Amino acid sequence: MPPLLLVMLGGAIGAGLRYQISRFALQIMGSGFPWGTWIINLVGGLLMGILVGALSGDPVGTAPLRLLLGAGVLGGFTTFSAFSLETVGMLQAGGHVMAAAYAVSSVAGSVVLCIIGLFIGRALA
Repeated sequence: MPPLLLVMLGGAIGAGLRYQISRFALQIMGSGFPWGTWIINLVGGLLMGILVGALSGDPVGTAPLRLLLGAGVLGGFTTFSAFSLETVGMLQAGGHVMAAAYAVSSVAGSVVLCIIGLFIGRALA
């Protein structure tokens, strides 16, 4: 199967899972805290670590599986999984300051840009 189709198929699965888990968390835990997103982001980071760890022995032979499950399913499930993997890579390489700067700037930057995007979107509406 072409790489793009693997990623697209996995992305559809991941996005569907994210939607269902978010709905379930909202029904069970209420709307006082973004439990669905929090759970998804933490689970996504865990699953990305498991995937990369499990497939690290044969990077060439497992490329289709990495595309389907990593870029596809986990990418559609949450981009936080990729962020987690990148941060862990920096930590493992000894780049503690870089990892901290990346983590803080990614989270804070995303929140600030989301606020800016809300203002832009409302202005265009």
